[in-house]
Amino acid sequence: MAVAVVLMVAIAGGYVLVATKAKPQGSKHPAHQPAAVASLKPAAKALPTLSITWVGDMNFGTIGNYPAAGSGSLLTDVASDLRSNLTIGNLETALGTVPLAKCSKQEKNCFAYEVPTDTAQALRSDGFAAVNVANNHTMDAGTAGEDSTDAALQAAGLRWAGRPGQITYLTRKGIKIALLGFATWSYDASMLDIPGAVAMVRQARQHAQLVIVIIHAGAEGPTAQHVQPGEEYYLGEDRGNSIAFTHAVIDAGADLVLGSGPHVLRAMQWYHGHLIAYSLGNFCGYNTLALVGPTAVSAILHVTLRSDGTYVRGRITPLVLSEPGTPKPDPARTAIGLINSLSRDDFAGNGAVRISASGRIRQPRG
Repeated sequence: MAVAVVLMVAIAGGYVLVATKAKPQGSKHPAHQPAAVASLKPAAKALPTLSITWVGDMNFGTIGNYPAAGSGSLLTDVASDLRSNLTIGNLETALGTVPLAKCSKQEKNCFAYEVPTDTAQALRSDGFAAVNVANNHTMDAGTAGEDSTDAALQAAGLRWAGRPGQITYLTRKGIKIALLGFATWSYDASMLDIPGAVAMVRQARQHAQLVIVIIHAGAEGPTAQHVQPGEEYYLGEDRGNSIAFTHAVIDAGADLVLGSGPHVLRAMQWYHGHLIAYSLGNFCGYNTLALVGPTAVSAILHVTLRSDGTYVRGRITPLVLSEPGTPKPDPARTAIGLINSLSRDDFAGNGAVRISASGRIRQPRG
């Protein structure tokens, strides 16, 4: 004959109750031991999360035209928005004092930038942990400038991504992350070689919990706000197929794709539950970047991911660039409506991102 026992226990601290069947009377259990035994199992732990902040194109002047108070002074109005576990931006300048080597005197539509090496430390102090160097300004001071830039970033404790074949690994909050930067120039990790990029992402996936891909791609300027299907061209240069590339790297294992290059905001898209931000526009350009119409509208992107790459939440901070090219919070919040409109136009029925009036990026459907 068995004795039925009902045991109800409230347990705190993340444990669950597992009750065993009652033993028959006359068993070998001592009289003081209950017939029903509760065993404690640790509940499944929630996956850790990582907050990521991304800004678009940034430079801080050029030879003979630097901010008197240093590069860090240009970001004072947005410094509080740059704090996260991993803050990244696109560095469109060489760091050092090496003579510029990019443009000839006869060359039109050619721009070259170089700022002092202490810019790297200013970025670190403002909250940046890493920068993308895969862009058309990484060689503005030639190979010597490239070496000087790398040395300055390393001295400041900043990580960088974007050199050919480079996969940058770093750890934040115990989560191992891989950063990969791609652009369309021969001195950068190539965005034109999609199979090669896919192979790099797959390699990164084997060694990291999160894989973040950065692109510098697309045509430039006020007329280049829309993500175009197929290859995009600017000044006769192939600037890549952004849609094909971003979808391919996510299929290969990337968890998040962050974009820059067009100097204007572009659409955002969900692809297989992963966020693609095709361009965040200009972030900072001291007397260098055009500040007319769409080129003066910008944003900071904030995303939180779990360690398995799943999306938790996201939002944008709308910005406006004012003379001489410094970012400030935008009271009109223009970026929200603009990104929503561009996303609907470019990806209606195909993963268009929706952003609430407060700036929150709404969860993907499905």
